Amino acid sequence: MPRPLDPVRSIKLKLAILMLVSGGVAFGFFRFQIGWLPPRTTIAAVVIALVTSQFLAHGITRPLREMTAAAKRMAYGDYTRRVRASSRDEVGQLAEAFNQMAADLAAADRQRRDLIANVSHELRTPITALNAVLENLVDGVSEPDPQTLRTALAQTERLGLLVSELLDLSSIEAGAIPLDRENIALTPLLAEVTAEAEVTTAALGRGVRFSTSVHPSDLCVHADRARLHQVLINLLDNACRHGPANGEVRVAAFPEHGRVVIEVEDQGPGIPRAERARVFDRFTRGGRTDGGGTGLGLAIARWIVELHGGTIAVADPGSRIRLALPVD
Repeated sequence: MPRPLDPVRSIKLKLAILMLVSGGVAFGFFRFQIGWLPPRTTIAAVVIALVTSQFLAHGITRPLREMTAAAKRMAYGDYTRRVRASSRDEVGQLAEAFNQMAADLAAADRQRRDLIANVSHELRTPITALNAVLENLVDGVSEPDPQTLRTALAQTERLGLLVSELLDLSSIEAGAIPLDRENIALTPLLAEVTAEAEVTTAALGRGVRFSTSVHPSDLCVHADRARLHQVLINLLDNACRHGPANGEVRVAAFPEHGRVVIEVEDQGPGIPRAERARVFDRFTRGGRTDGGGTGLGLAIARWIVELHGGTIAVADPGSRIRLALPVD
């Protein structure tokens, strides 16, 4: 059915037009067609006014009824219903907000399902491997030699890392992690982070070298030291795993347009441009399923950087991660 009052922006004005048009149509009909014949004229005018008001009010009340029906469907998990939002008044704005809310709820529900599926998959792999090692030990197939125990320990550590990162991500998303900001000198911080990363890459047998460059050497940033340390460790670990063995990872820090920019670049093939936005999603490894990572490091890094009011992205040629933090 048509909605003749949709162009009117105010619902109050709509109601005024509704009353005027309904009364005018009713009394105009009797004035020029039949003449004034009270009381039958009055009764007939009221009836005509009611019929006209129902026609004009349809466009006002229909979106509200549609929202009621859609809200009831949402209670059962159906977020596909949308409300026609053609008017420009308060009801139209409410309908647009309702549609946006429904889309956000559908996206959140889809992400929740994906998260459960991904977590189940990620947990199943180390649990299955650990279970196989323990079964072999119990059945006497394998001896409890150092190599077997190291395998079991590696799977246990992977489980612990996954659980720890999931808890971190949950806390960050919930805003439960306060930032303890301070002025941090980047030269000693990068030296500390690369030294820690060298130990990790040596344990992995990758033989990756690290080089740092800070200009000026006394460059500082106002941030949470522990969280910034966590971001850099995640970026270096990602670079070590995706770069070539015995390659080099370069870390550079410099001021740019009132911000402090930190870049971490490896010598790998880089991330294709079409996949660069997705690598910061949870359980995404830039198209790779190996490497031993949990797929949460870059997601955690993005959340921490955004909490600081900064940005993080993949820069050309695709093997460089660039984060920018405000100076103050």
